[in-house]
Amino acid sequence: MLLRSVYGGRERYLNAHVSQGSWPVLVLNADFRPLSYYPLSLWSWQDAIKAVFLDRVNIVAHYDQAVRSPTLEMQLPSVVSLKSFVKPTTHPAFTRFNVFLRDRFACQYCGSPEDLTFDHIIPRSKGGQTTWENVVAACSPCNLRKGNLTPAQAKMFPRQHAFAPTVHQLHRNGRLFPPNYLHDSWLDYLYWDTELDP
Repeated sequence: MLLRSVYGGRERYLNAHVSQGSWPVLVLNADFRPLSYYPLSLWSWQDAIKAVFLDRVNIVAHYDQAVRSPTLEMQLPSVVSLKSFVKPTTHPAFTRFNVFLRDRFACQYCGSPEDLTFDHIIPRSKGGQTTWENVVAACSPCNLRKGNLTPAQAKMFPRQHAFAPTVHQLHRNGRLFPPNYLHDSWLDYLYWDTELDP
C-alpha cells in the first residue's frame, strides 16, 4: 500500500506495511515524547479521533486524508499528544519480549538473531530462577547445546551479563529497531539514526 504524504511542502508516497485505510497515529505524551519506542506507541485513526472528541489529545500533525460525516469533515491525525502527562513506569515488566529487547534480539552465546528462545544461565534444575539476572536470549541450537548445564560445564558464557534493564535502556535498544513504516510527520518526534538537516 502506498500512503500519500504531504509534509513540509513536499509530496511523497510511502510504502507502508499497514492494512489499507489503517492510517496509524503516533501517540506522544504531554512532553511530546512517544509513550513507547518499541513497540512504537500507535493508535488507530478511529481511536485518535475519539480521543480528540473526548478532549484527551491535541492534534500535532495530520495526513492528507479526511473522513467525512454529513456535518463534519476532519483530516486524519498522524501525530497526537496527550493533554495529561502519563508518568512512565520505571521498572519494565519481565517478559520474553523485553528479554529479547534487552539482548537486542540476538543470541547471547553466538550472536544469531534467528530462532530465538530464552535460556536460564543457571538451569532451574540446579536452583536457577526465572529472573532478569538469570535469563538471556538464546537461539535454539545454542540452547539445545547448553542444555541442562551451567555455563562453566558447557563452556558457554553469555556475551553480556544478564541484568534487570530500566525502561530507558529498553527504549534505547528499541530505537535500534525502527518499524517498517515511519510517516514523515513522525520524524521530528522520534530519535532514530536519521541524518539531521544542517
